[in-house]
Amino acid sequence: MKLDEIVSAIEKLPAEVQERVYEDLTDLKRAKKREEAQVNYMKYVKAMRPGFVHGRHHALMAKKFEEIAEGKVKRLIINMAPRHTKSEFASYLLPSWFLGRFPQKKVIQASNTADLAVNFGRKVRNLVMSEQYSRVFPDVSLRQDSKAAGRWAANRNGEYFAIGVGGTVTGKGADLLIIDDPHSEQEAAAAAGNPEVFDKVYEWYTSGPRQRLQPGGAIVIVMTRWAEGYRDWETDRKSTRLNSSHSAKSRMPSSA
Repeated sequence: MKLDEIVSAIEKLPAEVQERVYEDLTDLKRAKKREEAQVNYMKYVKAMRPGFVHGRHHALMAKKFEEIAEGKVKRLIINMAPRHTKSEFASYLLPSWFLGRFPQKKVIQASNTADLAVNFGRKVRNLVMSEQYSRVFPDVSLRQDSKAAGRWAANRNGEYFAIGVGGTVTGKGADLLIIDDPHSEQEAAAAAGNPEVFDKVYEWYTSGPRQRLQPGGAIVIVMTRWAEGYRDWETDRKSTRLNSSHSAKSRMPSSA
């Protein structure tokens, strides 16, 4: 039956029946949008930020985040210049979407300083508590006894933990580890004459957060490229804007 035939058939119904039919159709439309936003990252972004105009790099990030959620990508590095919405996408919207899809899983969010990490935690927590978020993930909420900005839990035992680079993560696990700008611009400048600046952060990463990764967990690093070289992580020199390992069998060494 064509659309105009359906409309014509509805118009022949009694007024009170028409009203119920249109209410049901509205509910179906909302349900479809909700289901799409739950699995499609860009649709989720636009549900949280109506009117958002995305660029090609946003679409590429969105695709990779979906592959993270699907278990197709285990290691992802995003390199972009400042003011390209990379932190908004990776450290604000990604953890909220990930915990919405998997409210039983755990997220660790790391940034250059503890203050920055906690600020991200506060933003993610507030989003999860918002009405607009509940329209997409109606069954996910915060536990009443765990709502601190940098450390909170979802109602289905999912957890979010924020930490500054160099901080301890003892006792915490991560199905998704997000590291946002582990180096400041000042540290990168200092590293030109003292590469140990980078080594200290790498040692913290290998001895701390990476050890907390759950089986099958994923790592996302988002940062401005201040220097060449990221150990043996898979990179794409032709396009330094987004570099990823495309499966669990990446070219990373077993220690990474």
